[in-house]
Amino acid sequence: MGEERKIPKPTIKRLAVYYRCLSEMISEGKMYVSSKELAKKLKIKSSQVRKDLSYFGEFGKRGVGYNVRSLATELRKILGIDRRWRVVIVGAGNLGRAIANYPGLYRNRFDVVAIFDKDPSKFGLVIGAAGPVRPMEELESVVKSKKVEIGVIAVPAQAAQDVVEQLVKAGVKGIVNFAPVTLHVPGNVIVEDVDITVLFKAITFHLRKRP
Repeated sequence: MGEERKIPKPTIKRLAVYYRCLSEMISEGKMYVSSKELAKKLKIKSSQVRKDLSYFGEFGKRGVGYNVRSLATELRKILGIDRRWRVVIVGAGNLGRAIANYPGLYRNRFDVVAIFDKDPSKFGLVIGAAGPVRPMEELESVVKSKKVEIGVIAVPAQAAQDVVEQLVKAGVKGIVNFAPVTLHVPGNVIVEDVDITVLFKAITFHLRKRP
């Protein structure tokens, strides 16, 4: 954890994008890639690519570039996706169901093992690999029995803090929060906030400058 906190969050997010690009290159049969090529795909400077990777060692060769498969393997280890992770979702509304049914999670080694809601009318509704919607009362037992490490919050803002407290109590250490609210968690719990409206506002910021 100490190492992760020294590395800028934008760098960690770019590593995930580098990995996605490398995965595409592997499927295309590409063997080597330069920092310039990676940078072009992300619309950043090649020096930024080299700086990001330098946090973790030396991977490329001058004049040759990076071995695509080798770099992808190293990034899998760095990002922690050289193993599978168990995930639960809280909130079986439209957003929660969409996340549970998103095939990209499984492809990237995240297994959604259960989904929960407080609405009795949703109990038993089967949602993809997550299985039937379960009541919140079962959250702690499921997290512990299935050794869940990551929780996804897909509930309204007013319910999010209560949900995160239940997840933390159950033993979950990583939270992906889709609720538009700042959550308060212990220092050993990692939270990543995903507010879709922020992304839209970032776009309108740029669009307003155009005629």
